[in-house]
Amino acid sequence: MNINIKFPDNSVKEYPQNVTPLEIAESISHGFAKTVVTAKVNEKLVDMDSNIKEDADINFFKFDKEIGKEVYWHSTAHLMAQAVKELYPDVKVTIGPAIETGFYYDFDKEIPFTDEDIVKIENKMKELSKQDLKYVRREVSKKEAINIFSEMGEDYKVELLNEIPEGEIISIYTQGTFTDLCRGPHLIDTGKIKAIKLLKTSGAYWHGDARNKMLQRIYGISFPSNKELNKYLHDLEEAKKRDHRRIGKDLDLYSISDDVGPGLVHWHPNGAIMRSIIERYWLDRHFEVGYQVVYTPHIGKAELWETSGHLEFYSESMYNPIIVEGQEYYLKPMNCPFHIAIYQSQKRSYRELPIKYAEMGTVYRFEHSGALHGLMRVRGFTQDDAHIICTPGQLNEEIDKVLVFSLDMLRAFGFRDFEIFLSTMPKKAVGKKEDWDKGIEALRKALDNHDIQYKIDEGAGAFYGPKIDIYIRDALNRSWQCSTIQFDFNLPERFNMEYIGTDNQTHRPFMVHRALLGSLERFFGTLIEYHAGNFPLWLCPVQVKVIPISEHYDNYAQAVKDNLKKSGIRVEVDFKSEKIGYKIREAELKKIPYMFIVGQKEKESDTVSVRKHTEGDLGSFKITEIIEKLQKEIESKL
Repeated sequence: MNINIKFPDNSVKEYPQNVTPLEIAESISHGFAKTVVTAKVNEKLVDMDSNIKEDADINFFKFDKEIGKEVYWHSTAHLMAQAVKELYPDVKVTIGPAIETGFYYDFDKEIPFTDEDIVKIENKMKELSKQDLKYVRREVSKKEAINIFSEMGEDYKVELLNEIPEGEIISIYTQGTFTDLCRGPHLIDTGKIKAIKLLKTSGAYWHGDARNKMLQRIYGISFPSNKELNKYLHDLEEAKKRDHRRIGKDLDLYSISDDVGPGLVHWHPNGAIMRSIIERYWLDRHFEVGYQVVYTPHIGKAELWETSGHLEFYSESMYNPIIVEGQEYYLKPMNCPFHIAIYQSQKRSYRELPIKYAEMGTVYRFEHSGALHGLMRVRGFTQDDAHIICTPGQLNEEIDKVLVFSLDMLRAFGFRDFEIFLSTMPKKAVGKKEDWDKGIEALRKALDNHDIQYKIDEGAGAFYGPKIDIYIRDALNRSWQCSTIQFDFNLPERFNMEYIGTDNQTHRPFMVHRALLGSLERFFGTLIEYHAGNFPLWLCPVQVKVIPISEHYDNYAQAVKDNLKKSGIRVEVDFKSEKIGYKIREAELKKIPYMFIVGQKEKESDTVSVRKHTEGDLGSFKITEIIEKLQKEIESKL
């Protein structure tokens, strides 16, 4: 008996019943089959050796797709656990998921893994991968699974099994001597894992709960080729050099103190200068394009967050209430309800719309200490927030404007390579289908109008509306999310937002959330890493360092500084009694864009000898000439 298999290009081909995805891939070509990691059959991910019993749609995934990477890395996590168990039989295994880049596995081991242990484990993994051990799936009852893992002494697996509802299908995977509890799917065999590197170890509490036992976590990465692994390791080293936490300290931009509180940022003078420049530019641009800037409180009554739905759906990310005169108040996790309150402070007419409120509003969200990461994940941050409230008829024009504005703003900070996603209606959503359709069409039309390449992320919109997400890519091809343009069909309903239309009747406005920079803290961290601390001149806290070759020229250096300051250029003089080479090296380490060297020749000719960071000597310039050059560079924002 044959069955019909439909491919992504809508072609259909007959195969024998119980054909496997691997056999179908082989029928396309042997080379293709060698590169495939997993398959989706009728929208369900399956192992490549699973049997297809009836007509089905099929889609294959290689390592270059996210799904392919996830299966590949999860299979490697199982391989690592096997290596650990064979080397250290008394160790108990817990969980080992794929993560964004690579995988980890948590082990219960009394003595932490040493560097020597990690080398042994990695070598054992390579040895096992060469044995082409099959990943064999077996479905068992919950009782049978508990017996299997109890006999193995794997208490953590038994605990996980006891949390699974009765009657649910339990699958286990075995490769060689190792058996694990897992939904799958997995690779066909360990031989597909060609290049492996274990990266680091850390402690991790079972279930992420500090009341539980501390486990030993090993992180790793794997690839289908050594070339891909070597590129990743090279990029990893480059990423370390760009790490905003290291550069932030070297350039004295910010700090986070455990004495004050984890995840709470202190902006140092250099960082604060940059922040103020960013905020001033942000304000000027928003005023130019018709936004109204507002400021709102840091706390709000519990009833406000009940109406907005935050207490129902978002309470885990909110801090405990503050009691004021017997009433509960919460630190705000978002600015939206406050902007709505301003809108509702008076009756609104269609003649007033669109109304565009913008705010650099500081919000507070609870993050577990283990999730905090420099400026990228903090507990208190300033959100570059705006809400566009408009009529349905104004929608297309406003979305077009905000898309252009978003990209224009990002380009001003030096970002050039964008990746854009349009997220559509999920299965669970609020709002009318026709409103969703209007919103999606407005987003799509704006992208198409400007010939912007984008990807459709089907069903990935928030429950309250479709959205555009703008990511930037840096020199290491890393992706950073910045801008979001997000419809909201939820809050206008919850707060009963209205305007008086041309028919003198009340109507519900459309509301669009919009963050251009997102979190100012995360944006700043992204800016640091994207530019590796070599910021565009207009953003640098110190744009010029004047360096006298000896104390005899301090007065001339001071006069140069005064001249630059009058021209609006941020400048310092290095008056230290060090050799000129030391002063130049120090300015280079601080990534100061320009150094003006002054001595007898410069003093007599009213010039400066100019050096540029990373480029070296540019020659001698008259003061007025170099000021004009710098002002043009600052104005161009290049």
